[in-house]
Amino acid sequence: MSIPDEPITDGRKAKGARRRRALLEAAVRVVARDGAAGATHRTVAQEAGLPTTATTYYFDSIDALLTAALTSCMEADSARVRELVEAPPAADGTDRIRGLALFMADQLADRSHLLAEFELCLRAARRPELRDTTSRWTATLADFARLFTDDQLRITLFTHAYDGLLLKALLGDEPTTVADFEAMLRELLPTGQ
Repeated sequence: MSIPDEPITDGRKAKGARRRRALLEAAVRVVARDGAAGATHRTVAQEAGLPTTATTYYFDSIDALLTAALTSCMEADSARVRELVEAPPAADGTDRIRGLALFMADQLADRSHLLAEFELCLRAARRPELRDTTSRWTATLADFARLFTDDQLRITLFTHAYDGLLLKALLGDEPTTVADFEAMLRELLPTGQ
């Protein structure tokens, strides 16, 4: 899973956007491999194949870089779930619950990216100023749940359980399948179609 491109037509700005995106993607890889503590300007720049000065040019601090990486990851995930929320029901019978189960399995396919996301989310647990991004993610999950129920308790249960299901799957020795995710999601949102 990569950080989405922003459409830019100016050549210098496009180069800057590519470098910034490369640094964000490198930060995610470093965090996945070494944890947030292993992310320094030097390690991220080296991972991106850029000079160390590039990280300090685009990001005032390593905290700013990690915050931007968290934001990018969560925004990409939110966009995928938002597509499911806004899409009309599929003509081929594929429903939104199945679509979300497929997305969850897809997230597990890149375990390092998901691991980095959880590591970066833990930073938000310790740093209140980072919680806007995680709050927007939770709001997107709540919008998905509202497709199936208006019961606030069930919506809250779903938003809390979603990340827990992925974390448990990340920790498990046996792979969690699309069918496994689908069954659990249907239990959380039993009116779901």
